[in-house]
Amino acid sequence: MSITPSFQPVVPKLKRYTMETLLSRGVRLDGRKLDEVRSIEIVPGYIERAEGSALVKLGQTVVLAGIKTDIVAPFPDTPNEGVLVVHAEFVPLASPTFEPGPPDENAIELARVIDRSLREIKAVALDKLVLEPGKHVWRVFVDIYVLNHDGNLFDASMLAAMAALLSARLPTAVKTENGYQVDRSKYTMILPVNHRVVTVTIAKVAGKLIVDPTYEEEQVADTRMVVAVSEDGRIAGIQKTGMGDLDYREVLTAVSIALNKASVYHRVLEDIVLPYRAKLEEEMKAETPGEEQQPPPPPPKEHEEPVEATEVVDEAVQEADESGNE
Repeated sequence: MSITPSFQPVVPKLKRYTMETLLSRGVRLDGRKLDEVRSIEIVPGYIERAEGSALVKLGQTVVLAGIKTDIVAPFPDTPNEGVLVVHAEFVPLASPTFEPGPPDENAIELARVIDRSLREIKAVALDKLVLEPGKHVWRVFVDIYVLNHDGNLFDASMLAAMAALLSARLPTAVKTENGYQVDRSKYTMILPVNHRVVTVTIAKVAGKLIVDPTYEEEQVADTRMVVAVSEDGRIAGIQKTGMGDLDYREVLTAVSIALNKASVYHRVLEDIVLPYRAKLEEEMKAETPGEEQQPPPPPPKEHEEPVEATEVVDEAVQEADESGNE
């Protein structure tokens, strides 16, 4: 049963007026520019007993993600693929508006946005997680816990999920008479990942589009749009939240901003998480000399010729201008 928080803080009119006045001058309440992202910290491997984990701090927003695996039967329509499950939980201590109990619709929305962003672009190589086609495959749980809410849970949670997946290892699958058992005393391979994906959240406040909104900015925002972008510049998903609207030009502008600012998040993953993943691979090779890990999977065929999204946006803006002139 869903529980919708009934208490929402009220932003004083004076603060709202100050915020909107500063935005009209291109400045935000915390001193950032409209398209500036807050400081980012990532700690991969934060939970020792998890298959993979990461703690992410985006400004004052803190999110923890963990990876757990087991062996199950595949879905009937995908007998040659592993299973990916994303779950998000808003811990009550993270915000006065979070209530104890089952995940509410906001937590469900967060999990679904991250799930779709990972699934549609085949970020995790599920075809490499098959033990016996149609019978036994690995199931990968991505558990996301919001520990402190100061705005922009989508970007912080996506970063945490991606960092946890990149730092995850698969334990040993032991064949038995009844199927397989998981031996967590020994890891056999790094979780295969095809693509890295991040999300960029853009809020509309007083007619201005701002990146990485804080909690206060989200309270006065008309609407938000979340754009998932892969490391090679492809759009992996788009989600609009809130009751307000965005016109066609604002959507194109928001997408263009997201494609540009996604590099900030990807750079942090490259600088902090990829070296950690490489270190794990070296440690596993040292522990299992003579055993070769599975090679990285090739990229999906349907994405062999990626479309330059920035060019698509520019063309769409040009078409909008032409139609407006008519």
